[in-house]
Amino acid sequence: MCLAVPVKVLDLSVDGTARVEKDGVTLTVMSSLTPDVAPGDYVLLHAGFIIQKLDRDDAEGRIRMIKDLYDGED
Repeated sequence: MCLAVPVKVLDLSVDGTARVEKDGVTLTVMSSLTPDVAPGDYVLLHAGFIIQKLDRDDAEGRIRMIKDLYDGED
């Protein structure tokens, strides 16, 4: 099963990439599928591509849910 994870956009490049952050880790990903994304936005990341823009409350809820799932593992 593949998951799309919520991340925060830090900045965008003219080459169609974006730098995003998740739990203190930054990644360079493709943003060409979502041209309306801006720095500060929360987005869903799947297989190195931003696939959807999220509103802040939705993104923070998803982040908490994923954290809770991992915290519950032994």
